[in-house]
Amino acid sequence: MKDDITNSPAEGVYVYGLYLEGAGWDRRNLKLIESKPKVLFEMMPVIRIYAENNSSKDLRMYSCPIYKKPVRTDLNYIAAVDLKTVQPPEHWILRGVALLMLEFLCIYVLIHTHFLYCWLKKF
Repeated sequence: MKDDITNSPAEGVYVYGLYLEGAGWDRRNLKLIESKPKVLFEMMPVIRIYAENNSSKDLRMYSCPIYKKPVRTDLNYIAAVDLKTVQPPEHWILRGVALLMLEFLCIYVLIHTHFLYCWLKKF
């Protein structure tokens, strides 16, 4: 949970405020699962984002795109994060799974010892 974070990571940043669309998130095993019936979006826990110099692709990871808006265009694309999965990545690609920042959403980023609060406005 975001309230449990008291220090910055040694490398990277913590991000909070992303919603998962098209899938569910297993908080115990930290992996993608099928979404619950009639649940369109699921709030993601705090995500630690960091760079990794890795040329090999893990087949148990889905490269999940992050968009500013539900309209998925190259203008709204931010980046991609790798999420653990049991199914092959193609399963989630066909379902259109993505992480979204919705309007008036707040992203909390903990950088070194300072909190940076970014309030996103309508784009």
